[in-house]
Amino acid sequence: MNYRTLGKSGLRISEVGFGAWGIGKSSWVGAEDDESLRALNLAIDRGINFIDTAMGYGNGHSERLVGELIKSRSETIHVATKVSPINLKWPAVAGTPVEEGFTAEHIMKCAENSLRNLGLETIDVLQTHVWLDSWSGEGDWLDAVVKLKEQGKIRAFGISINDHEADNAIKALESGVIDTVQFIYNIFDQTPEEKLLPACIKHNVGTIIRVPLDEGGLTGNVGPDTTFPEGDFRNGYFRDDRKQEVYDRVKAIAGDLDASMEQLPEIALRFILSHPGVSTVIPGMLRSREVEMNCALGDGRGLPEEQVQKLKKHAWFRNFYK
Repeated sequence: MNYRTLGKSGLRISEVGFGAWGIGKSSWVGAEDDESLRALNLAIDRGINFIDTAMGYGNGHSERLVGELIKSRSETIHVATKVSPINLKWPAVAGTPVEEGFTAEHIMKCAENSLRNLGLETIDVLQTHVWLDSWSGEGDWLDAVVKLKEQGKIRAFGISINDHEADNAIKALESGVIDTVQFIYNIFDQTPEEKLLPACIKHNVGTIIRVPLDEGGLTGNVGPDTTFPEGDFRNGYFRDDRKQEVYDRVKAIAGDLDASMEQLPEIALRFILSHPGVSTVIPGMLRSREVEMNCALGDGRGLPEEQVQKLKKHAWFRNFYK
């Protein structure tokens, strides 16, 4: 496993991290705790030392599973978690007052809850689970960040920005108070390359890349006849003719790179890791076979520049969360 520095936090983390949304058993259907713990343990065995979770993933269930893992292991495991917004609205709606998103009191309370769930004395990275750049310099949320750092309860503070809104963090990054930023970046959504990633490099802000496989779309396993379990959020994400659209586009990617559909997950993850502004990518991993596959890609090699350039024309900006 190759390791990278998470910006100004100074943390050395695996370039492939463990995305722990799915194991929270909310939105994603199919996770079982025993298998989730096996996947978590295997991830540590294979060199992963960074896990991204959130209070909102199963109302703390994901955090508690991660806490079980940490208690059973001797290795240093870096954990990032997230504070849910007060109004419980994902994503944050433009014009929302900061007081409906995050206050110092709310952040302090949530940090304490997460520390209990995780069984930790210090959280490596505490993040807001949504963000509006209009909140920079507003409200009292920063007071909580300063206090939590002074108390040794968090090492770094970050923001997780709204889906497909790559420019909705520039002001926060320029303020100098943000250590990390989490956002969507993949073959389809390459917009972070325009402003966000250059700003992260300039201000030494660590980057945590989510949705690297487009919720499964870039695995090559989603086709016109694909079905998802009842209650799984992907039924909405890939509704109507979206599965056919995705399938046609991933076939075009495979053809352009003279690759098989089975190679698409590797291509998708290596594309992201080829960017110098990326600290870590956090694919979701529900099962051991997914851990094995993803960890094998964390070797620091990325993609050949020729392939990276070919993938530029496959950018496809859209928002399937709506």
